[in-house]
Parts: sequence; structure tokens; C-alpha cells
Amino acid sequence: MNLKVWWRGLAEGSRSGFSVLLTTLLLAVPSLLYGVLLRIRALLYRTGVFRSYRLPCPVVSVGNLTVGGTGKTPVTIWIARQLLQQGKRVAVLSRGYGGSYTGTAAIVSDGQTMLLTPEQAGDEPYLLATSVPGLMVVVGADRYRAGLLALEHLQPDLLLLDDGFQHVRLQRDLNILLLDSRRPFGNGWTLPLGLLREPRTALKRADLVLFTRHQPGQSVVDPGLPYCCCSHQQTSFNKLDSGKELSLVLLQQTRVAAFCGIADPEGFFEGLRRLGMTLVATMALSDHEPYHGQTLKRLEQFAADYNADWLVTTEKDGVKLARQQHFWCSKVVTARLELQLSDSGSVMRLALDKLLSSQP
Repeated sequence: MNLKVWWRGLAEGSRSGFSVLLTTLLLAVPSLLYGVLLRIRALLYRTGVFRSYRLPCPVVSVGNLTVGGTGKTPVTIWIARQLLQQGKRVAVLSRGYGGSYTGTAAIVSDGQTMLLTPEQAGDEPYLLATSVPGLMVVVGADRYRAGLLALEHLQPDLLLLDDGFQHVRLQRDLNILLLDSRRPFGNGWTLPLGLLREPRTALKRADLVLFTRHQPGQSVVDPGLPYCCCSHQQTSFNKLDSGKELSLVLLQQTRVAAFCGIADPEGFFEGLRRLGMTLVATMALSDHEPYHGQTLKRLEQFAADYNADWLVTTEKDGVKLARQQHFWCSKVVTARLELQLSDSGSVMRLALDKLLSSQP
């Protein structure tokens, strides 16, 4: 079994046995120390010892309390579309994880033209820019400097801080926290023993909680804040080379293999199975895996070994494969993930409307 898959099972609290007990004993002290350091860091920001900065326009943050895999990108896309429909100029500030750009900040898209490649920008920023017409996207490790660049060159009315819950150096006006409804806090421990990026006490910084991957009838922990539930539905399947949509019935009746390089690959594979696909094989790559060299050779071998009619992957992976010319790429199909809000978006819209009405 892949070590990362085994560790994630441990961190989610779904494994047991002697090896889990031994690993817990080894990692408990580092995890406790890490949690203490994070509490001290939060205190230093709250008391002003560490300085935080405010930008002269509203900032909405979308982020996690746990590492990876809660579905931030579809949420960011949903919010961006809501604001653009109201005539707002919206720019996303992203870390650009997995991209090769190493400068202070760079514009991925000005809302009309793509200025960076997926390899430079990273898969998530590029997907955001290509999925939402008119959306501006800027990447930079320092989101404050990225925001200054956006304000100078793009003149946005509002900034969306992607994966920004821990980036407290930049002040925000609406702090949206995503929690996986199946296991919102993993096994309850911070890294490296658990999934938590911060102790659960960080929840109090949120203004609104969105429980993702929610199933009908499933109960959630009341966070003591406004909250709503949502699921992520695979709504369409398109050929990578032509963009032609394939019917779900076709995929249900043919040989399908699936691969992806995301934080929760099993969640993606299980979603395909729930739609009635029989997967003849799956391949889980590292999160934000770059598609070149040995990875492409592995995928070529994967396609040959299982002789699948179609190779299904995520849109996020698809943006990195779009310019590849390998013969097996003609079999690649990307699955589009859409956000489905249980309350039709009432809580989210109310929070956004309240924020916009408070601005001069």
C-alpha cells in the first residue's frame, strides 16, 4: 500500500492495529509541539506582535482547517460566478502551488487573456482562470503583495483569497472555512499525526462554515456559526483533445480506468463508481503532480496494461495534459466537478450580500 494513502487513513482515524499505535506514540510529541507553536503564532497575530495588512478593497477568504481535499476550487468558482453576475470585477489571489513561477507575484489572467501556462501558474489557478469567463487570477506566495499587484493593474472590486485560512498576514472581511462533513477534524490531531493544519480552536476565526461532501441525512457538528452543507457532483465528461462531451451511459458501458493527482484520489474514484462506472484500474498520483518525464511514462504504461476505452481524470489534472500529444491522450476524459448547495446558496449569498452592502 502507498505510504501516503496509509498515513491519510491514520490521520483520518480510519485505521487501527499495532502499527497505528506505534506511529501514534512516535508522532504524538511532534504533533503536540506543532500545535503549541501554531497557537503561539495565532496569539502573536491577535496581539499585533506579528503585523497583518489590510488591502483597500473587500477580501473574501476560502480555506481549510485540514490538509487538502475539501473541494476549495468548486467553492471559489461558485463565489466568483455569483459576484461576476452582479457586475463586480473579481480577482483571485492564489499561492500557485505546484507552479514553476518563483517571483513575488504574477498575473495568470486579466479576465480576457491567459498570461501564464499551467506549468508556470499551477493547476488550480489556471483552472480557475479558464473555468470562469472574466475572472482575474494572480499568483504569489505573499498574498498581500499579490493583492497590491492586482489592485495596481487589474482594479478589482473584490479579492478572493484562495486557500487562505492560514494566511492571516492578510486581513479579510469574510472568512469562509470548509470542513469535510465525513471527518471535519480527521483524527483530531495536528500534523504530522493528524490532518489538522491548526488546532480546532482556530475555528473561531471563521465567519461561515461550509460542510463539503455532505450526503442526504448525514448529521454535522454544529460549529456555533452560520453554516450550510454542500456536495460536489461530477456533472459532465469531456474529451481532453476535442472538448466533446461524452454521455454518462457510454462511460457506464465501456472499459474505464481513472487516474488523478489530487489530495483525495479515493474520493474521486469513489465518485465515479457511484455514477455507475466500473473502473478496471485506478492510479493515484501525488497531489499537484507535474505531468512530464517518468509520470507520463507511467501513464502510458497504465493505459497499455489495462487497455481501457477511456482514461478519466479531473479537470485540474486535465489542464496540465492539454498540450500533450501522446497517443493515449486521445482517450483522456476530464470530469467536471460542480458545487451543489443544500440550501440553494442562501447562507452564502446572504453573507456576500451583507459584505457588499457594507462597502461605500
